Amino acid sequence: MPMPQTKARKIIHIDMDCFYAAVEMRENPQLKDKPIAVGGSVEGRGVLTTCNYPARAFGLRSAMPTAQALKLCPQLILLPVRMALYKQVSQQIHQIFHRYTDIIEPLSLDEAYLDVTDCEQCSGSATWIAQQIRQQIFDELHLTASAGVAPLKFLAKIASDQNKPNGQFVIKPDEVADFVLNLPLKKIPGVGKVTSEKLAKMGLLTCGDVQKQDVRLLLNQLGKIGKSIWDFSHGIDEREVQAHRLRKSVGVERTLRQNIDQLTQAQEILTELYPELERRILRAKPDLPLSAYQKMGVKLKFDDFQTTTLEKSAVQFCPETFSQLLTQIWTRCQGRSVRLVGLHVQIPEQKQNEQMSLW
Repeated sequence: MPMPQTKARKIIHIDMDCFYAAVEMRENPQLKDKPIAVGGSVEGRGVLTTCNYPARAFGLRSAMPTAQALKLCPQLILLPVRMALYKQVSQQIHQIFHRYTDIIEPLSLDEAYLDVTDCEQCSGSATWIAQQIRQQIFDELHLTASAGVAPLKFLAKIASDQNKPNGQFVIKPDEVADFVLNLPLKKIPGVGKVTSEKLAKMGLLTCGDVQKQDVRLLLNQLGKIGKSIWDFSHGIDEREVQAHRLRKSVGVERTLRQNIDQLTQAQEILTELYPELERRILRAKPDLPLSAYQKMGVKLKFDDFQTTTLEKSAVQFCPETFSQLLTQIWTRCQGRSVRLVGLHVQIPEQKQNEQMSLW
């Protein structure tokens, strides 16, 4: 099926290379060739936030439990998270971005989308702009970044991972169809392990496989994400780079020092988390009453590191609601102990009420 013909946008996805670890190596050059990671301690049952490439050679990765990482790499140098420093460096990176465009959509401290469609610098070449941004980050901040350039957001993100670290990959508009055809579905942003396994059972491994299917098959089997996968597989991504992303939820969670296996223990933790959630909500949206929140959820992470979430709409924000959700989701333990408990609420859309004139 031919790709849709639309005006090609110029989108760059910038992704800093092992950002937190890279900042630490910059601050202390003696760490450069040693395996280092930034993350939580073993005593606090922490996980790695990020690690440098020498550490990755041992099989380490972000979100890996620190205890497991130290078993794989006993000589690992573990550093505490210095968030204030990383935020400061991230702001400096964004100052470089703003030299080229104000249409910037941050995904985290270390990655962002840039729309440079109307940028006149570098003769309007998104490829040259990306190269120049990466060079300026290196010259001024002594850090490396990888970049992906494409006419579609999801392809720009995939492209930035093609030549990591300190690399760049470009997908031109007339290359989209060929690139997408053989693209593994597991590389599509948002397609995790579970979704990837479901697709494989359906006999769908690449975007080319999906192109042979009716969209209704993916909708029936996968719901909303099925439509996104079908669109992406056909080179369709109408999403614009959003300069201002609205916060959609507020949450609080705790990784436990010791696993628990009793619902009563989880209820005690819920009692401790609830006031913190309330404080965070009021801090995030001080003008919105708690009674306006009507969709909330509970999250559990088990001893095998599988995560499950249960949400419910049209309910009252109160401890009893979370307690009921916790009781329901606890049945999913199936003999497993729990290492993390979390609570969250969805921020309701605020509609402006305009009083109509009687005249």
